[in-house]
Amino acid sequence: MPTVLVVEDERDIREVLRRYLERAGLSVLTTGTGAEAIRLLTSAPPDLVVLDLGLPDVDGTDVLREVRAAGSIPVVVLTARSALEDRIRGLQLGADDYVTKPFSPHEVVLRVQAVLHRAGGLEASGHPVSYGEGRLRIDEPRHEASLDGRPMDLTPTEWGLLTAVAAAPERVFSRYELVNRVRGYEYAGYERTIDSHVKNLRRKFGPSGTDVLETVLGVGYRLRLRRDDPR
Repeated sequence: MPTVLVVEDERDIREVLRRYLERAGLSVLTTGTGAEAIRLLTSAPPDLVVLDLGLPDVDGTDVLREVRAAGSIPVVVLTARSALEDRIRGLQLGADDYVTKPFSPHEVVLRVQAVLHRAGGLEASGHPVSYGEGRLRIDEPRHEASLDGRPMDLTPTEWGLLTAVAAAPERVFSRYELVNRVRGYEYAGYERTIDSHVKNLRRKFGPSGTDVLETVLGVGYRLRLRRDDPR
């Protein structure tokens, strides 16, 4: 049973989210402070964090940085900050999804389930697939990827983005297509923020990031490496 840590300073919201998540079959830990959330990352690491950015003791973005430093724990951000710039900032820091207040608890549950599904890897069979004469290697059953022999530590959204473009190398994917493939549903207002995840993924590719994942102006993105012949 996956464990979700809910970090929310408003008790009523915290308890409503607990009830909805538990009804969905998830184990739930809750806290109202950023300091306690950071402590729990070490003492009881969760499978996913639902994080309110407006915490009373520690800025939520600082907690988000701590979560990212702790490993590949997925994060769904809750905030009253609805401006696009704030969404982009949260995604640049590594958030996997973003929900603005007020929200439906049922929507949060769906977002959490979608992110956990991506974190667990897509159902796949067979052997690892390589691209660009072995430069890029993706092992979906093991949920592992490497470039030039260097393993990449990817967030669930970055993994979903990589496997989406790798499904059809050299094909251009629009932002709208990537949102639907990575998220699994339409997400109004998210198309522009997909750029933040592309930027983060390229950073993990290293100096050759823009050569591996190419921007096609006015259209979207494509993986430039050809899939290798399995033989």
